[in-house]
Amino acid sequence: MDFTTLNKSFINGEWVEGQSSRTFNNQNPYNGEELQTIKLATLNQLEDTFLKAKEVQKSWAKTSAEEKKQVLNKVIEFYEQNRDDIIDIITRETGGSVIKANVEVDLTIGLVKEALTMPDELDKVEEVPAGIENRVNRVHKLPLGVITSISPFNFPMNLSMRTIAPAIALGNSVVHKPDAQTAMSGGSIIAKAFEYAGLPKGVFNCLLTDLDEIGDAMLESPHSQLISFTGSTPVGKHIGKIAGGMLKRVALELGGNNPFIVLKDANVDKAVDAAVFGKFIHQGQICMSINRFIVHHDHYDEFVKKFVERVKAIPCGDPTNPETIVGPLINEEQADKASKIIEDAKNAGAKVALEGSRDGNLLTPTVFIDVDNGSELAQTELFSPIATIIKAESDDKAIEMANDTPYGLSSAIFTEDLTEGEELARQVESGMTHINDQTVNDHPTVPFGGAKESGLGRFGNPWIVEEFTMTKWVSIQKEYREYPF
Repeated sequence: MDFTTLNKSFINGEWVEGQSSRTFNNQNPYNGEELQTIKLATLNQLEDTFLKAKEVQKSWAKTSAEEKKQVLNKVIEFYEQNRDDIIDIITRETGGSVIKANVEVDLTIGLVKEALTMPDELDKVEEVPAGIENRVNRVHKLPLGVITSISPFNFPMNLSMRTIAPAIALGNSVVHKPDAQTAMSGGSIIAKAFEYAGLPKGVFNCLLTDLDEIGDAMLESPHSQLISFTGSTPVGKHIGKIAGGMLKRVALELGGNNPFIVLKDANVDKAVDAAVFGKFIHQGQICMSINRFIVHHDHYDEFVKKFVERVKAIPCGDPTNPETIVGPLINEEQADKASKIIEDAKNAGAKVALEGSRDGNLLTPTVFIDVDNGSELAQTELFSPIATIIKAESDDKAIEMANDTPYGLSSAIFTEDLTEGEELARQVESGMTHINDQTVNDHPTVPFGGAKESGLGRFGNPWIVEEFTMTKWVSIQKEYREYPF
């Protein structure tokens, strides 16, 4: 299937051209190839979309669990039937490697499969003690209504579907805005999947637009009950401020400064294996990517030597080549930002163990060593193939340095003592800690989310069910109740 033809918004079950006079050229970040030209949706189109989503949600909420499951199964079928074409688009549109693209499709399918368990949650009724004679207390889960979904450019399909599939499975409707840079991976292919699946019109809507057109309207619509956003912490704070003022719920997965801690008793070779993957998959453009390597001084020199040797051998270049590991950053702005981080760090005296090079948006890996944990370099979310290695004088000091950041998304600890490792994992101030693994992990059945400035709420089943439904208490007085007056 030629997904590049999907250059329109999907509104109320129809492919609708944007009414703006402005267009967006969706380009391959590796070679600048124009993939599609998109006429952007306008504020008026967005407002109409929310109204339509609100109208149809009530009937979708009443649809049986079996009918909802039929739709979700057809979505899975669509992804499985079109897998090769979807892989091709992810590599060309996001700059991700073939490995990354396969991981993303597998995660997306896994999310929809897990969502198959959720429609039944709406039919479950819990009884709780009454405290009043002849009364029954029942607790129901009801759909929230309309959910606003905003997704980023890095893992656009997966990070969109983790909101969309549970929201729809739980009887909500969705108004979704992907990043225009990944309009197909993050939006149009998902819309096509739900169209193929026979989802009623207006339950899922995908707008291809940008902030210059719509401003904060995605956040401020009175017809939306929850805003789900994955992206930067500054934007997340802005969303939180608006949502708080409107008493809307939020599900925010934000930035990270994720530590990879190598303790005194760690196996260095295994740690290096995990470190290379956790830093350089998708060029480090993942919220969970390793940002700081904090290594016990007993292993420091060995870790640096082996890590740099491995990194030197990483294939870089065209992401459509199955051998490539590091492809381009998403755009010139991000490549400029990463280049500036490197130059600023060098000017500040940071020591370079491996110096990368730049060709367009492609940056080959750079490795800094002997980094000060309090430096600007160590405290910046790098989101690029830049590695920083920090020496820790003790295991306790390593944990202390790991926590010395306003962020708290993911983390990793390498140790041979699993009992002590789990105890230390509880001390790391992050929503997720992985022992003897790297920081980039996700699964539909885990509580995915951050602490501190890395976000609010948890994705994953069953936690997402609580996020995306309203809990309602219904009491039934079976016999007349006597009142004191």
